[in-house]
Amino acid sequence: MFDPAAIRYRPEEASDLDVIETITDEAFGPGRYTRAAERVRELAVYDPALSYVADFGGEIVGSVRQTKIGVGDAPALMLGPLAVRPFLKGKGIGKALMRRAAQGAAEAGETVILLVGDQPYYWGLGYRPVLPGRIQLPRPVDPTRLLALELVPRATLTLTGPVCRR
Repeated sequence: MFDPAAIRYRPEEASDLDVIETITDEAFGPGRYTRAAERVRELAVYDPALSYVADFGGEIVGSVRQTKIGVGDAPALMLGPLAVRPFLKGKGIGKALMRRAAQGAAEAGETVILLVGDQPYYWGLGYRPVLPGRIQLPRPVDPTRLLALELVPRATLTLTGPVCRR
């Protein structure tokens, strides 16, 4: 039986790489490689210190990664992918990973986290739409899906220009 209190959230480790890829493939399939957010992640390597896994009894059942990027001259993080094993979706694991990622980013002195995703899911976690036209991703994206979490008030006001490696 699933007990949410039994899940331990911790930073990603090198030994987690293969299972994270498997979970991400289960969640998104091969189509993930064509998405704008995936193109951003190709610009820069994700930061394992700011990426987390959900460990349930020694088994990794979810993960979230964050990549350090620049938007014009301003630093930011790009969050994703966020993936949870299909049999545990809807149990709060994804949201717990998101909260842990935001906490880790704030503790590291980051000011803003960007993601491409569904507003209804991320709204309750504090993510809001970015003003259209301010941020240029490597591929077109529906502007209503480009969201930001300000870890410092008004941090998104400094974001303008193309996404680049930081």
